[in-house]
Order: sequence, then structure tokens, then C-alpha cells
Amino acid sequence: MSSSAPQQRPPGKVLNINNINSSVKAAKYAVRGEIAIKSDEYRDILARGQKDKLPFDSVISANIGNPQQLDQKPITFFRQVASLLENPLLLEHEDVLVNSLDYKPDVIARAKKLLADVQSVGAYSQSQGAPIVRESVARFIEERDGYPSDPKDIFLSAGASGGVSTLLNVICADSSSGVLVPIPQYPLYTATLSLLNAQCVPYYLEEAQGWSTNLKEIHAAHEKASANGTDVRAIVIINPGNPTGSTLTAEDVRGVLEFAAEKGLVILADEVYQTNVFEGEFLSFKRVLRDLQKENPEKFKHVELASLHSISKGMVGECGHRGGYFELVGFDDAVVQEIYKFVSIQLCPPVIGQAIVEMMVNPPREGEPSFELYKTEHVGIYQGLLKRAKALHEAFKKMEGVDCQSPTGSMYLFPTISLPPKAIEQAKSEGRTPDEFYALRMLDATGVCTVPGSGFGQRPGEYHFRTTFLAPGTDWVGRIVSFHEKFMDEFR
Repeated sequence: MSSSAPQQRPPGKVLNINNINSSVKAAKYAVRGEIAIKSDEYRDILARGQKDKLPFDSVISANIGNPQQLDQKPITFFRQVASLLENPLLLEHEDVLVNSLDYKPDVIARAKKLLADVQSVGAYSQSQGAPIVRESVARFIEERDGYPSDPKDIFLSAGASGGVSTLLNVICADSSSGVLVPIPQYPLYTATLSLLNAQCVPYYLEEAQGWSTNLKEIHAAHEKASANGTDVRAIVIINPGNPTGSTLTAEDVRGVLEFAAEKGLVILADEVYQTNVFEGEFLSFKRVLRDLQKENPEKFKHVELASLHSISKGMVGECGHRGGYFELVGFDDAVVQEIYKFVSIQLCPPVIGQAIVEMMVNPPREGEPSFELYKTEHVGIYQGLLKRAKALHEAFKKMEGVDCQSPTGSMYLFPTISLPPKAIEQAKSEGRTPDEFYALRMLDATGVCTVPGSGFGQRPGEYHFRTTFLAPGTDWVGRIVSFHEKFMDEFR
């Protein structure tokens, strides 16, 4: 009987770039990539008072939907309730809260109601989320869609991102599993699929038709992937769109549902911008699916839909509190149990984030003490977003070689930029994509941080960049216009 000595590692660090998880290295997330990191360096320079080193006096973080970083104020009702949840001892001094700090009686009542259920926001909740919150979410969905919703079908999550991760982990069985993803798309989807070593099956949106879905394009993408051995299991829809700023029509939504029913696909409906609608109206996939099931129950009875929402967007903007939910419709009970097991491994979503989800779906109602202030704040945020969206769009319309669809939803614009050949050659010489080169030059000249379209996906030979319209005021828009004019002149 022989024995061998245990393998000894050579001296030095255990991990290096060549032996870590290759799927992590393959994942890309341009929203917080090189350009965003450089913008943080510029922000640090300005914070140290070294303004003479830069050609601008402020950095505009137009690269990410992070409203409260860009001076969007929290909704008072939400934060007042949250303060009582974090420090319940304050409830022993209701007279001070009401008479000195202007807390309304419904703020105090909401905090007491939530605490009666969760007991403490410092304690774990049920893995699926606190019952009181899931009940409020179900009522919200019923009121929104006119169809029943069951709290047992609601899973609370750490933002919509946590829900996406959960669902894709369960859907993707192995490296042959594929998911149809819109291009351009929010890179959470491609990054998560990379981490799972699963297949992204891209389908292009139609920019000229307001970034609408194209069923011929979706069919072609599905057929090509299937022919190559990919087991296409799901389709992602982002409505309103990120990064496109579009809102799908009822015809678009119905078309996707019919396609999913025909091909046997799970639908992942990312609906986190559902209150950010400037033209038309938001139609949830749940509502349209229920309509179709009434019209043709046999055809649509097996459709599986997971729809996601979040406190990070809309008029709430509580990104840092990490709250969200997803609703499961039509899923097999045994699969739901596996989803429950998966979320249980992570114990529970942040409980204070769950509480803010409850307030988002159940805000002060007309006639309640906090309603007027809530309405004023909500409308004010919405109008500010709309004003800045229009200002940006008007500026882009005047810029040479720039074409931009009208902003109909979410909090982004995604203009096409036609770059001069010399700029494209310069980008290649620096080892960059042309739109990355453009966005980096914009940051260096203006302090405005955007994301190149290549970070979201785009048709070959096309170039875009994504900008939010969250930053306060509209003066910074002029910086982009001036930069673009100089850039085009430099590379003619």
C-alpha cells in the first residue's frame, strides 16, 4: 500500500488571474466599467479642491439610474416610516413626532402595522418575504391589472436584480440552456448568463419604430439558436426599456406572449420603470396574459410568466435599500418550491427594503394626512424627469450626426451617433470601440459620464451612448452639445 505526499502549493498567492472562475472574467458590466471608474477619479480631484486640473467644475453621473445620488429627494412618507422602523423607541414619544417633527398620524400607524408583522427590521423575515408586504404587493397588482393576485406567488427580493439572479439560476440547467435577450439590453442579463455559463440568445429591437419588438427578428434568433443546439427556455422583455427609453404597445406585448405560448418559453418581464411613462400607457404582461387567457384559454393556459418590480426606479429611487419583488404566474408547484429553496439559501431580502416595497405599492391615499405632500413630491419628481428628458432630446435633435428616439418611458435616452471615419480609426488605434472612445472623450472634456452603446449591445456598425436624465437642472446638457461640435470638427 503506497501513499503519496499531499500536493504542496508553490509559495505566493493562491489566486491569480489565470486560475479564478473563468465565468466571472467573461462577465461584463459596462454601466460601472472603466469610464465610470475614471469619473470617480475626477470627482475625487474636485473634492480635493483641485478644480484647476480639470476643464469642468462638476461630474455628472449620467451613466447609471441612481436617482438619489443625483439629488432626487426621498419621499418623506417613506423615510419617516423607515426612521420609526429603524428606531422603534421613537414611537414612545408620539407627541414629539407629531408636534415637533411633523410626522403625520398615518406615518405612525403604518410603522406600527409593519412592526407588528416583522417585529424588527434587524431580524430575518420569512425567506419569501414578510407576509404583510407580500399581501400589499398582491393588492397592488390586483388594482393595477384588474385580475387576482395571490401573496403566495409573490417573492420579495434584493431589488429586481436579486429576482433576476434567482430566476436565471433556476431556469438555466446547464451550458446548453439559452435565454432570448433584447439588444440593446441592461447588461445584468448578459452578465448573469455569463456567470451561469449559459447562452445569451440576442434579438434586436427596432430603433426606427421606437425600439419596438420585431417578431420576425425574435423568431429568427430562436430558430438559429435552436438549430445550433441551444435549449432556448426563456425570453427577457424590459418594458419600459433600458437603455432605450421606450414603452411597448399592447400589440408588442401580445405578440411576445403569443410567441412564448407557441414556442414554450418562460417570460421574464422586467417592469421596474412602470411608473416612468411619458407617452402612451404602461400595460403589464400579467394583465395582457390574463386577457389572452380569457380569449383563448387552451392556447395560453401553460404560459409561465415572472414579472419584476423594484423600489430603485420610478419616483421612489431608493436604490440603496435594495427592495423589489417578482410574481410567478403559471409555474409548476414543484419548481416554485425549488425557487423557494434557492431564496432560502440567501436567508431573506433586506427587511427595511421590504418595508419600502410595501410603501411603494401602498402609498398614502387621498384623504389620508400624508397624501397631499406625497402627491406633491411624486408629481414634482415626475415633472422634473419629463422636463430634463425633453431638454436632452431637443439638444440631440440639433447635434450633427445624432439621431434619437423620443423619450416615452424609463429614465434614459439612447441616441445613435454617426462618427467620422477619422474618429473610428483613432478609436481602433487605441484599442477601443468607437462609441467607447467617444464617451471617454466626452467625460474628459465635460465631466459628463455616459455609457457607450457597446456595453448594452447594438447592431454591427452602429454606435450609441446611453445617458440618464436624472441630474438636476438642464445646464449640463449644453456641455454635451459643445463637446460634440468640437469633436466632430476635430475628426472631420
